[in-house]
Amino acid sequence: MAARESIGIGLMGLGVIGSGVAKVLMGKPDTLTREAGSNLVLRKLLEKDLSKHGSLGIERGIFTTEFEELVGHPEVDIVVELMGGEHPALEYIKEALTRGKHVVTANKEVMSKHWSELLTVARDHKVTLRYEASVGGGIPVIALFQEDLVANDISAIYAIVNGTTNYILTRMAKEGLDFSVVLKKAQELGYAEADPANDIEGVDAAYKLAILATIAFGTEVRPENVYHEGISRLQARDFRYARELGYAIKLLAIAKRVEDSVEARVHPVFIPEDSLLAKIDGVYNAIHVEGDLVGKVIFYGEGAGPRATSSAVVSDIIKIAQDINHEARSVLYRLPFASGRTVKPMVDIETRYYMRMSVADQAGVLAQISRILGDHDISISSVIQKETDPSTQIAEIVIMTHPAKEQAVQQALKETERVAVVKEISNFVRVEA
Repeated sequence: MAARESIGIGLMGLGVIGSGVAKVLMGKPDTLTREAGSNLVLRKLLEKDLSKHGSLGIERGIFTTEFEELVGHPEVDIVVELMGGEHPALEYIKEALTRGKHVVTANKEVMSKHWSELLTVARDHKVTLRYEASVGGGIPVIALFQEDLVANDISAIYAIVNGTTNYILTRMAKEGLDFSVVLKKAQELGYAEADPANDIEGVDAAYKLAILATIAFGTEVRPENVYHEGISRLQARDFRYARELGYAIKLLAIAKRVEDSVEARVHPVFIPEDSLLAKIDGVYNAIHVEGDLVGKVIFYGEGAGPRATSSAVVSDIIKIAQDINHEARSVLYRLPFASGRTVKPMVDIETRYYMRMSVADQAGVLAQISRILGDHDISISSVIQKETDPSTQIAEIVIMTHPAKEQAVQQALKETERVAVVKEISNFVRVEA
């Protein structure tokens, strides 16, 4: 059949990302038409601030403050949700799908929490829901699992998927600064929000990992199933000690297939300083994937920002337009979930650990700590006394363990804290070799 002359777009949200998408739609008409097979025309734009049309040169008449005007427009074929947040974005996406509109979204929170529900609605109403921009910005990581690696049994994902935390950790490592100082600088530069909790506590990365793990392992992994821990406990000395031991520190989103279960966790990690992920600096993202056929591969690029995210959003729009013109519909999901795998509780994971403690500088201290660790089947790999304060007779020791169970380590740390000669468990960080 002949391609349609035009395909209508309804855009919801004109913030940083929405404005970027609007600029691409208006600024590259020839390229987009060639790839899509039809003119991509912005028909309606849902935005509370109607004054934004002037700064972007968008026709005033296509602006609306009413969702019904957008979703009910007969010439809107694809609804693009870039509002952010869970509500009312969830309700708007669901209504658009129910009314036969294809949807593109960058909303990681909605997709991680409502993946199965929304894709079921899309399937039942014979429309497409695409969400490439929800993870990794301009890195085509969703397509990677749905198309390029579909022949592989994925065994592991190690990902840096939050540019804010990676920027902070990079500055702490390179300049020897403490967390609070770098966070303030990141906020001044616009890399961190005024309320940075979702980024620095690992919530944002947990949303993204839930999406990746669900697709990669065929198991519904919800955000509440993903253990997350932030970076605020890290201090400059942890980076100094990590470097001495041959490691870098990164906030990693980790998903692993372990027999009949899946590990899904986000937390700071010691990783070998010669690994590729250790070299990902600043606001960049990277996803390391291990598959039975492809082996180990890594994908790297800008993980946020209007240009990178617009690339993913507009690419999704083009793919849907191509399907419309060919009367086809891409199959982008596996429902129901058939793997039978469950998400492994965090207490059952096994890894190595770095521990930093302040202790009394006297004989027998290490023997007491070693006994507690040994009682919990935790084997010590190395112990280094790092600093001693003669005035207080307090020493700082660093312990590296062999692989141990998380539950055992947590219990041992609680018991160690109660020992009189242990003044403080200053920090502990998991280690991935």
